[in-house]
Amino acid sequence: MSADGDRTLHGSRGLTAAVVVASNRAAAGVYADETGPLIVAWLTERGFRVADAVVVPDGDPVAEAIRTAADGGARLVLTTGGTGLTPTDRTPEATLGLLDFEVPGIAEAIRAYGVDQGVPSAVLSRGVAGVRGTCLVVNLPGSRGGVKDGLAVLDPIVVHAVEQVVGSDHDRGDS
Repeated sequence: MSADGDRTLHGSRGLTAAVVVASNRAAAGVYADETGPLIVAWLTERGFRVADAVVVPDGDPVAEAIRTAADGGARLVLTTGGTGLTPTDRTPEATLGLLDFEVPGIAEAIRAYGVDQGVPSAVLSRGVAGVRGTCLVVNLPGSRGGVKDGLAVLDPIVVHAVEQVVGSDHDRGDS
């Protein structure tokens, strides 16, 4: 759901996703967020039903948005922003408090991919990934480049991972 309450859904697959943008400045209207729409478009292209991105200040509002989406039936929540080292970057902490268990390989792969793309500062992202109930939650960096790198890592695994969370034997296509 967007900050203005728009609940328009896109896509047709039975999987529902949500996007949470952690940005104090975008939430305050200082500038328009560009990462949320990028993620929504990516999810839609892969057949997920997804509402427009929710833009919230970092910290507790991120936790509330993730909780609302996951407990409301989303099978995937992707966050963007709030994963760095500044004092206001609190997305990993907000996320960890909600998870039943972590999936550290996803976050590690996102950082490694960024470094492989020539972005040494990718190692500074503290993003985490894990599961809450039947929902996979993944923190992506807040930059457009970081989001694109994270989505490149998720592309071949995300549907399989989401299906695995509920015990499905989803075909990975590697037969």
